[in-house]
Amino acid sequence: MVVYQAYRPAIADYAVNHQRFGGEFSFTRMSWVKPNFLWMMYRSGWATKEGQERILALWLQRDFFDELLASAVASSFDSNRYATRDDWATAIETSDVRLQWDPDHDPHGKPLARRAVQLGLRGPSLRRFSDEAIVKVEDITPFVQQQRDLLEQGVDSLFTPLELVYWPANSNTANSVGLDAPLSYAPTHTT
Repeated sequence: MVVYQAYRPAIADYAVNHQRFGGEFSFTRMSWVKPNFLWMMYRSGWATKEGQERILALWLQRDFFDELLASAVASSFDSNRYATRDDWATAIETSDVRLQWDPDHDPHGKPLARRAVQLGLRGPSLRRFSDEAIVKVEDITPFVQQQRDLLEQGVDSLFTPLELVYWPANSNTANSVGLDAPLSYAPTHTT
């Protein structure tokens, strides 16, 4: 499973060189991972926003990603999962994993009707993410910069990573994060 994050150079350099986070990376705040490339490009301005100049592709163990989904608490109240808003608020305060659905974005940053998920990690989940779950840290900034330049020529020139709809191994997890059924998917952009 590949997720993306954007960082300032010092954090990215440490992560690439050590294949884990440390150095200036803060384990005391929430860190958001995005499994959608174009959502990350929108958020980071194609690696142009201050503090987000470097884009990392983080290869994770699938079992760990499924664990994150299973323990995630949605950032907005879901009456199907929580009896009361107080129950949900308590879950938000005590959970190490926050799940948020946001509009996906096209290559130019325009919001789309479909949703993209991002996961906020903190506490022990963030530490496990860094120390145990990462299989590989890859700096894809040169690729991002190249694609940003190609985008100026039009979307047809653009290459993006192939992304397929992710379906958790456990159907209860799929239901808890708001997926109804496995979807068939035809990618619109490939590398």
